[in-house]
Amino acid sequence: MVLTLPAAPADGPVTVAFSGGMDSTVLLHLAAQDPRLRDRGLRALHVDHGLHPDSAHWAQACGDVCAGLGVSFQARRVTVGDRSDGLEAAARDARHEAFAAHQAPGELIALAHHRDDQAETLLLRLLRGSGDGLGAMRTLRPFGRGWLWRPLLAVPQSQLHAYALEHGLRWIEDPSNASQHHDRNFLRHRVLPVLRERWPQADAGFARSAGLLAAQQDLLTAEDASRLARVQGPDPATLSVPALLAQPPDWQHRLLRRWTAQLGLPMLSARALGTISAELMPARADARAKFAWSGAVIHRWRDLLHAGWQQPPLPADWRAAWDGTQALPLPGGDCLQLAPARAFDAPLQVRAGVGGVRLVRPGRSHSSELKHVLQDLGVPPWQRARLPLLFAPDGTLLAAGDVALSGQLHRWLAEHGTRLERLPAST
Repeated sequence: MVLTLPAAPADGPVTVAFSGGMDSTVLLHLAAQDPRLRDRGLRALHVDHGLHPDSAHWAQACGDVCAGLGVSFQARRVTVGDRSDGLEAAARDARHEAFAAHQAPGELIALAHHRDDQAETLLLRLLRGSGDGLGAMRTLRPFGRGWLWRPLLAVPQSQLHAYALEHGLRWIEDPSNASQHHDRNFLRHRVLPVLRERWPQADAGFARSAGLLAAQQDLLTAEDASRLARVQGPDPATLSVPALLAQPPDWQHRLLRRWTAQLGLPMLSARALGTISAELMPARADARAKFAWSGAVIHRWRDLLHAGWQQPPLPADWRAAWDGTQALPLPGGDCLQLAPARAFDAPLQVRAGVGGVRLVRPGRSHSSELKHVLQDLGVPPWQRARLPLLFAPDGTLLAAGDVALSGQLHRWLAEHGTRLERLPAST
């Protein structure tokens, strides 16, 4: 059985994700015979999910295989959490976190997915009503600090099995692969064999369809980017409502999904998109309408949609003293800092927003009510509620976060060569 790996499509070292099963054993054996991959730096990573009593022995067996092939080996134990869409998805998340933690800059993580896996993935996504996901798995895609690479994606599993037998390879049989409780296993053991009886080339047909859908998705993705640029505000976390409404309804939904995905927010379901279209888009500019999902939120304010993670207002009784030499943590994970750090002439008093305070803006001799200053600056109401107020020892308001500075603080920052920054919480 002649089977070789294609040339790696990107520079950088290669790590084989090595479960010890037949597919990844063949991939590792092929990679170990390839001097191109060895010269670039070849290693193997085994992820122990801890879901089977023998998993520690499997990790040891994988290490022994790598030692016999002269391939550097590392095992990582992970904790599989809970996910509403099942154990398989949760295990995949944990595995990908381990890949990302292990990955060097520019490195390819090589996975042993093959043509049969591609067919199963396409069928699963069809059954789940996926849209953009029908392109199924890609041979190469960006991941972490490098890439995920599937060099065997066009190869049927029967060829991998023949190669394993011909070269006398030994592999681990995970008993969970025989269970039909999981959706993928049910398709593998019950559905696809029936389809192959009638259509022997079913797997090839599914894989070809996935490739065509992926090509079409790439074309749509380019158009998405062009249209999103037309409706996005100066702040990437905003969209112009009038510009979005000028798009056809189906494009509105595509653009909302792409926008929130680019911001790292959870995927919007079809029901969520319907709610946004029915309630946020036609809302009055002053209605302060919002839609929240999975810890994220989209606000409608004036003629913009604002998306981000939900954050509560600063607690009304929160107080702190700040001398400027260290970053000041704020409730909710934000912080204030001077960059570079400097000591104030005297520590400032920092507290949550209060009504009736006034600010003398740079270049002005009279004070204005802070509420009106923030309105003029276009700061949305929910963001105002998280702005810490900075007061001088004599009670003079010096700043509201880093968006509204007094002339007094503005001059002090300029004289000392620093600036005031408010850094958001990482999510």
